[in-house]
Amino acid sequence: MIYHLRTTFATAKRILQQLAHDHRTIALMLIAPGMLMTILWWVFSEFDEIFNMIAPALLGVFPFTILFLVTSITTLRERTGGTLERLMATPIGKLDVILGYAIAFSLFGILQSVITSVYAILVLGLEVPGSLWFVIFVAVLDTLLGVALGLMVSAFATTEFQAVQFMPVLIFPQILVCGLLVPLSQLPDVLEHIAYYLPLTYAVDALNLATQNSDITAEMWRDVWVVGAFIVGALGLASLTLRRRS
Repeated sequence: MIYHLRTTFATAKRILQQLAHDHRTIALMLIAPGMLMTILWWVFSEFDEIFNMIAPALLGVFPFTILFLVTSITTLRERTGGTLERLMATPIGKLDVILGYAIAFSLFGILQSVITSVYAILVLGLEVPGSLWFVIFVAVLDTLLGVALGLMVSAFATTEFQAVQFMPVLIFPQILVCGLLVPLSQLPDVLEHIAYYLPLTYAVDALNLATQNSDITAEMWRDVWVVGAFIVGALGLASLTLRRRS
């Protein structure tokens, strides 16, 4: 048990050190979501009620999308560069490697979500009638979901271009049917049923409910548990697809 923890945290430390030297990636993760929220605020500068209605859900969607992209591409580089193959030649377990990567990316993701949420609320004036800590908590959870899905899809790509191609296949459809643009009840029946099998639907639903209720409801916690289950499942699948040879 001690060995597994040591190797997991050693892997996380190595990834964090690599990311710390990649200033462009850090800027993308920490600055881009706030910049996108600023553009959204500017677009609806004359319509505060629309901004307050849309922005909470995007607190989860923006970091989710960016961390998915960063995680999938960075992990793919590790695979194609031979780093993962060298790791798998040691007694280290597959789950140890995946958890190490997940911890490293998640730490940046948590920082990203907190910065974006605080910026939107304190600087852009986003009004959230519900619990602020719950909104930030769900935004962080969405970021972890992006990390988990990014780790999972990296196993199915052989080039960085292929990793990016998963965006229109896996991410964009979720954004379109998750309830962000149109309420789920107003979607065509087929799309509504599909939406309930997609993790982003529950993440956006939790954030939307947080803007409509002053108290945290059982339905909001249900959404949280469902997103958490998707995260665990994606990490488990990522570990199963980790091969001994690249």
